[in-house]
Amino acid sequence: MAEWLIEEGIGEHRALLVENDEVCAAKVYWPGELYAGMVASAHLTSKNAGARRGTAHLHGGTAVLVDQLPRDVTEGAQITLRIVRAPIAERGRLKLAQARFCTDDAPVSAAPLPQGKTVRRFPAGLWEEVWPSAAAGALEFEGGSLLVSPTPAMTLIDIDCSDIKNGNPGAIPAIAKALRWFDIGGNIGVDFPTITEKSERKRIDALLDKHLSDWPHERTAMNGFGFVQLVARLEGPSLLQRFATSRTAMCARMALRRAEQAEGHGVILMTVHPALKSELKPEWLDELARRTGKQVRIETSPSLALEAAQAQIIGS
Repeated sequence: MAEWLIEEGIGEHRALLVENDEVCAAKVYWPGELYAGMVASAHLTSKNAGARRGTAHLHGGTAVLVDQLPRDVTEGAQITLRIVRAPIAERGRLKLAQARFCTDDAPVSAAPLPQGKTVRRFPAGLWEEVWPSAAAGALEFEGGSLLVSPTPAMTLIDIDCSDIKNGNPGAIPAIAKALRWFDIGGNIGVDFPTITEKSERKRIDALLDKHLSDWPHERTAMNGFGFVQLVARLEGPSLLQRFATSRTAMCARMALRRAEQAEGHGVILMTVHPALKSELKPEWLDELARRTGKQVRIETSPSLALEAAQAQIIGS
């Protein structure tokens, strides 16, 4: 049976849905950020005339778009709302969080990650398989590969597999894996190689139905150019969107994970790209020292890629 495993890392909580030692899905939450299901108090700063929508500001000053406002609620009122979509950073702009007016008598926030078993660390190799794939926005499968790219309009999945027209179905389970591994929602476009035969397009549609049957979504049939559009609930940034807009921050958190898992007696030496050093908050390094019981030393190396941070134990 599939089980969610939760790893409460430094600056990042991670969740993997695991079955038979394989990753079925992944999610990430950064403590302190807004998330879908969160309940919060806010100050209604504007309300659209004749509508039930407006803008509110949380106590920390964060702006939120709010819907389903009662008609008798006016600007300046204190309201309770529930986040339905976290803010999403895009190139050059930030999509504000979306929320709904909360009518519950005693509203309770949902958890930011699925309920599961909290573990000190995931089984070896699982996060190390998902994270590089998300960093690259790519997924290999027998006979081809996927390139997955977030854009402001939709997430695009490009398929490189000439054999798909010759009966190779490997791309279909790879698409299903990418959607779950990278926690993708919203508008999604899948670009298959052009398939002229209508019967072959129907065969691929049937395979998509099979492999996405337990993934809530709506989907168009494949058109004559090999394009399929999917729409799924969007609750927050995917792993791909985090890498696209916060790559240094993602890599800093991975560097801390590697450092926390370094074994042996002595001092933890973290070797990182210079851009990563400024992302390592003092409180995170203090937490690393507390968790490991070791001193932490940081060195920089411009030759290291952001994703290639290293951690080792050295003599004091």
